[in-house]
Amino acid sequence: MTIGEKKKSIMITGGSGLVGRYLTSLLLAEGYKVSHLSRKQDQFGRVRVFRWDPGKQIIDPEAFAGIDYIIHLAGANIGEKRWTEKRKEEIRKSRVDAAHLIYKVIKENRIPLKAFISASAVGFYGSVTSETIFTENDLPAEDFLGTICREWEEAACRFEENGIREVRIRTAVVLEKNDSALSRLLIPARARIFPILGNGRQYMPWIHTEDLCRIYLKAIQDDNMTGAYNAASPDGTTHFRFMKTLARVMNRSGLFLPVPAFILRAILGEMSSVVLKGTRVSSEKIIKAGFHFKFDKLPDALGNVISI
Repeated sequence: MTIGEKKKSIMITGGSGLVGRYLTSLLLAEGYKVSHLSRKQDQFGRVRVFRWDPGKQIIDPEAFAGIDYIIHLAGANIGEKRWTEKRKEEIRKSRVDAAHLIYKVIKENRIPLKAFISASAVGFYGSVTSETIFTENDLPAEDFLGTICREWEEAACRFEENGIREVRIRTAVVLEKNDSALSRLLIPARARIFPILGNGRQYMPWIHTEDLCRIYLKAIQDDNMTGAYNAASPDGTTHFRFMKTLARVMNRSGLFLPVPAFILRAILGEMSSVVLKGTRVSSEKIIKAGFHFKFDKLPDALGNVISI
């Protein structure tokens, strides 16, 4: 931003989560003004926090004053609890109803939003394992994750109907050292045990946290970006190759321990599909939009994350 240019203001939902923390730091470093919508009105460094509760349709009326962009990251962690019917509804409402509430406030108050940028997930394509490389033009799956992602994205598309640019970021497994899927794998890995879930042939699309945050930054800055984009490294891999690479990067020999699918199904129930199945996704669209991955090879990405 040039001297004297007004700072663009960005509101983040889910700003205190895994991606939100990194994205907030990046945006502040880039000179943006950042605020959060949160159920807890606690200060977050240089970020002002406004209270909301989508389940109760509560939102601070001052939250949207002067806001240029909204990044919707909020959503209950799909891997935190077993998928009971109650939990499934919590997952849905935390994403879909929250977006509808924001849309309602934006429309009723005629807020001149420049763009609404929403998280989504590669789960849009379903819990399947195949050689198909899914692109943004493919239809959503009809399983639980596919349905949730479809409804999530449909809520985002309402903004476009109101003349607001909308972008949907279909995110792969995020590589980060703390509070992530990788952090859970690192626990046994440090004891030289590398679990192979199911047959290990399921694909495991991934992205480094820094690259994901840079995609969100590009979605803010590039007015030509609209619609859905896969946020996944072009270096597609299977779960087995991922674990072998992790062992090599950690420079540790150890036991590659098979964990049979039936055990995971017994423990996790329907949620086991998240780890037992995985799709291949194309990164061609985001690359053609001019995005360059800093971490496009798995060994480099894992090495960077683990060394931090």
